[in-house]
Amino acid sequence: MYIQVNHLRSILALAETGSLTAAARQLHLTQSALSHQLKGLERHFGAKLFQRKSRPLQFSPAGEKLLALAHAIVPRLQECEYSLSRMARGVAGRLHIGIECHSCFQWLMPTLDLYRESWPEVELDLTLGHSFTPLPALKSGRVDLVISSDLLPEPALAFQPLFGYESWLAVSADHPLAEKERVCPRDLQPETLITYPVEQGRLDVFSRFLHPAGVQPAAVRHVELTPMILQLVASGRGVTALPGWALDEYAGNPRLCFLPMGEQGVWGTLYVVMRRDDSEKPYMRGFIEQARHTCFARLPGIRKIDMPGFSGS
Repeated sequence: MYIQVNHLRSILALAETGSLTAAARQLHLTQSALSHQLKGLERHFGAKLFQRKSRPLQFSPAGEKLLALAHAIVPRLQECEYSLSRMARGVAGRLHIGIECHSCFQWLMPTLDLYRESWPEVELDLTLGHSFTPLPALKSGRVDLVISSDLLPEPALAFQPLFGYESWLAVSADHPLAEKERVCPRDLQPETLITYPVEQGRLDVFSRFLHPAGVQPAAVRHVELTPMILQLVASGRGVTALPGWALDEYAGNPRLCFLPMGEQGVWGTLYVVMRRDDSEKPYMRGFIEQARHTCFARLPGIRKIDMPGFSGS
């Protein structure tokens, strides 16, 4: 293609200023250089672009055609240049979030509402973890950030802790376990344990409570929605283990009872996981800061976590 961006910018400058002298000044060119550029266009296409001795300058039909192209293309190029510059400075970009934590919506949606106000140029999207494998999707670029309780020392990934949380066992108020102060792993051996549809090794109740004791519940039932899980528990269809902050809104339900698990409690950590190359981008750090602020303002019973060595460094 013969037509170049500088040709289009020159035509726009001519239209805006009305003369070769003023257009050259606007473009930071000499008048002879601008004239040479335009004559090159005319020679190539065999058509005059404008009447040189007219005041103000008058475009020919060929010049009008090129001017229309310049009006269509140059603003889009300028917009793209601006966006790329903003992305390079980390104030604009894409943040597609993969969610493994099924009960995270309680704090994530308010976080995103506030984040959009501070980072309006970041493209946001959410993907539920049951439809993909989160960490491989993160490494491959399908998503840009994952909310996860898995800590894996992957060289290509950076982990930032959001908060620590305690999981509690929820049982119906008339369940025999409701009489206990706390439960031990063997208490769950005869029970139907209701969980989110996540493999057992990635659920705290298994990885931190049952499996270390060599215990497996009598049955496991998968349900995606927290309200439905607790409705089943309240009706005596099984028991469940959920983070304390996810259970807090149900604390006044007389049909439910919440019990600590084990002598020290079952504690986990929720992480934000990013590609290490993205971990210092301002809009990524802005999301982490907003998420922490929202969580500690809204969620009861969580605690701060210090994790040297996995903070993107």
